[in-house]
Amino acid sequence: MNPQPHVLVIEDDDLQYEIYEEALRRFRLTRVKTGSAALALLPSLQPDAVVLDHVLDEGERGLDFLPEFKELLPHVPVIIVSGALEVRQQMAALQGPRRAHYCLPKPADIRELQRIVEIALKECSGAEIIRQFESLERSRRIDAPELLSRSTDRLARQNELLARLATARDRPNISALAREFKVARRTIIRDLQELIRRGQMPPAVYPEWQNPDEDS
Repeated sequence: MNPQPHVLVIEDDDLQYEIYEEALRRFRLTRVKTGSAALALLPSLQPDAVVLDHVLDEGERGLDFLPEFKELLPHVPVIIVSGALEVRQQMAALQGPRRAHYCLPKPADIRELQRIVEIALKECSGAEIIRQFESLERSRRIDAPELLSRSTDRLARQNELLARLATARDRPNISALAREFKVARRTIIRDLQELIRRGQMPPAVYPEWQNPDEDS
């Protein structure tokens, strides 16, 4: 029997934490009220995911701790839930090598939070990377390291696309994105299809996702 995934919740508001307890009742939760308390716990605690508020107890700011969390937990998905972030702060939190994986507004919708945590645990965790590596090892393919690198690059690119398109008013320019990421157009289209299929991006962002026109 697989153990319950362990979620570290960094949240100072008691009412908000009650929402987390309801939304994440399938998981094992550990709660702290400051980023400093979370850092003190990490040597003895290895969470499978982190839910991080921005405005914390004792005047601390969650985003200030994000680089340290990603340094200590490089393969653990971090989900920011905050009503105090401007759009530019959300974008900054979702970019760079030590970024969060998702950023949700407060008040948190219980179903959306549950869905995002489940997706993060499935697709963004170190366990998923290990499973991919073990599968490639079993295949005894000589290009296994290269394939694993492509997989992690795809996750990083898709997270970047999520951050870019979350606040975009215009439809994505597939050709421009392909040039920027230095990949083929069909790769960007496949990324958008996967994001929509997983429910991370609304179909309205790319209406042609089911029947893309490669020539457009």
